Amino acid sequence: MPRKALPLPSIELLHSLFVIEDGVLLNKVDRKMVKAGQRSGCKKDGYIWVKVNSQRYSAHRLIFLMHHGYCPEYVDHVDGNGLNNHIENLRPATLSQNKANQSVYSNNMSGVKGVYWCQPKKSWVAQIGFNNRRRTLGTFATKELAAEFVSLVREELHGQFARHA
Repeated sequence: MPRKALPLPSIELLHSLFVIEDGVLLNKVDRKMVKAGQRSGCKKDGYIWVKVNSQRYSAHRLIFLMHHGYCPEYVDHVDGNGLNNHIENLRPATLSQNKANQSVYSNNMSGVKGVYWCQPKKSWVAQIGFNNRRRTLGTFATKELAAEFVSLVREELHGQFARHA
């Protein structure tokens, strides 16, 4: 089921509350426990979160909105670092593109994104996600061959959103 996005505050309200400096939202006015000129928001789950009118928003979405005048359904961090909210590091994305730019999962046993060992087949399997579906690309005798193949397919399918590690 698609997520139900919280309506974002108006651009006018955001510009009255914050100024963007080096990818950080600084308060223009005193707000609750944060004084004017201080950094707004707190770190949680690898992102900066900011409260506006008692609602919590991700700082990268607010920064994108303030800078571009609109906010897409997904805002992708080019370098994969959810704390780097410099405007050059933020780009509009689809869900599929956003997922393509994720790094290798921490529980990945092969150390290679999209490659795993299949014990019953005694071979390495290459998989890739595309258009919100997982696709098996084939089986390979070596991890290196599987990694090379999945990397080529990733470049072809994901283009600028391809992340290999």
